[in-house]
Amino acid sequence: MKTIALGMGLVALLACTAAGAQEAWHPSKYGPNDTLGALNNLSPEGVRRAVGLVKEGKVYSLAIPTAPDSPAYGERKYTAEISPAPGQEPAPIGPNRITAYDEKVTTSMGIGTQMDGFGHLGIDHRYYNGLHAKALNTPEGFKTLDFADRPPIVTRGVVIDMVRHFGKPLEAGQAFNRAEIEAAMKAQGVTIGKGDVVLFHTGWMRMIPIDKAKYASSEPGLGVEGAQWLADKGVVAIGADTLALEPLPAPAPDQLFAVHQTLLAKNGVHILENINTEPLVKDGVKEFLFVLGQPRFAGTVQVVVNPVAIR
Repeated sequence: MKTIALGMGLVALLACTAAGAQEAWHPSKYGPNDTLGALNNLSPEGVRRAVGLVKEGKVYSLAIPTAPDSPAYGERKYTAEISPAPGQEPAPIGPNRITAYDEKVTTSMGIGTQMDGFGHLGIDHRYYNGLHAKALNTPEGFKTLDFADRPPIVTRGVVIDMVRHFGKPLEAGQAFNRAEIEAAMKAQGVTIGKGDVVLFHTGWMRMIPIDKAKYASSEPGLGVEGAQWLADKGVVAIGADTLALEPLPAPAPDQLFAVHQTLLAKNGVHILENINTEPLVKDGVKEFLFVLGQPRFAGTVQVVVNPVAIR
């Protein structure tokens, strides 16, 4: 009897483990072979609706410059070398005496304003749609979830002012979830729909000129419950004026970058980081045409971007 009981217990344990593993990476609702995630919710109809939001023709860059001193998580670096070297003049070429400079940039793609892809962060070697790291990081390169295959994003964008909701800039580690987001949306007259890009204004970028190290190591942000709620609405990307979108330090030891796991690995929603939302909220912008033609660098899991808002 003990043997039978132990055997049944082992079967139950294996079943629970398998169920837990399946829960961890959520097969995509867009199909077993899908690699685009919520980008499937982009549509020509959505583009036309978003274009209809343009009333003034005012254009906003939502990016900060990418430079050696730009905010970055961890040890990511950026350098740009001009050729010929500083102090040297290029030799004129041809009868019309052409002179020109070139450059070599050495950088992580996770510097400054950036977009996280599905191959950037996963759960125990599993990434979006259950893809294992062995199928992604191959001798031929990182191809399956490659940023070179991402389509451009042209859709409706919304910005939610969490500073206005809380009455002051948010603090490090402070999380907001569905209740706070819904309250802020209602007070600000903002709605969210399928195919949208959602941006949060937390006021955290005020920290860059004050304490860059603090900005890069701690932040307020979106909680796991709020992230899942937004993903369920079918939004294609979520961003904020912070380095990593979610609260740091994490609310609990088992929630370190859990929002990244929720959005990227489980739901196929891209993440936008270091988004300069200040000009939008300063002008009272709530919804806008969002345009992003992200670079198509082959073999990358994140890219430096310059998103544009047009009102």
